[in-house]
Amino acid sequence: MSDQNRPREELPGLTIGISGPVRKGTAHRLISLGLRLHGARTHYIRPGSRTDVSLLDGLVLSGGTHVHPERYGQQPQVTARYDRQRDATDYRLLEQAEQIGIPVLGICRGAQLINIFHGGSLCQNVTPLRVNTRHRPLLLPMQTVRLVTTSRLGQLMQSPSIGANRIHSQAIKRLGRDLRVVAVDNDLFVQGIENTHGQWLLGVQWHPEYLLYHGGHRRIFREFVQAAMAFKLSRLEPA
Repeated sequence: MSDQNRPREELPGLTIGISGPVRKGTAHRLISLGLRLHGARTHYIRPGSRTDVSLLDGLVLSGGTHVHPERYGQQPQVTARYDRQRDATDYRLLEQAEQIGIPVLGICRGAQLINIFHGGSLCQNVTPLRVNTRHRPLLLPMQTVRLVTTSRLGQLMQSPSIGANRIHSQAIKRLGRDLRVVAVDNDLFVQGIENTHGQWLLGVQWHPEYLLYHGGHRRIFREFVQAAMAFKLSRLEPA
């Protein structure tokens, strides 16, 4: 690792919560690394945790199992693993985060949960619907994603299109309230969402934590940490 990519000295008191499954995996360790590279400390949040979101400066909703379709008014149409306790925990965390206004980054499942929380829905299986691409898991950035260049995501990636990976077989279908689509793949499935007002909130369908060797994907974590620091400083300012 080059000197410029070594974890920076931690920013004073800056703590990011990472919500995930009971067992922390490689993805969650890489998310933590992506945040620590830019000076943040991390706190891992397991299903059932009663973490006080007001003590955090930012929240990451990480990837994992499918969100149960009952959350958006459907019954399961595919065979999949679900974690209702994690669904409930992530919902509570996101609700508190939006009430307080702390920055939120949703990754894969996390982006989908943000959309559901805002009243949207998911396509439970995009595989048979693909026309221009084949659906197969890709850890390498071999999926083309087109960005809205004027969006937060487009500006930080500094390109109208990028390469991304693909792991999950679900995708956002009906867009939730106060959200806008800022990235799509070659089959026009949603790959990125942002909120239209309120706190810093971004959801990406791919896994940037597996692409930390790429400057663009690393910048997602940098921008998120900077937003968390800005929010922390705003809370310290006199009323």
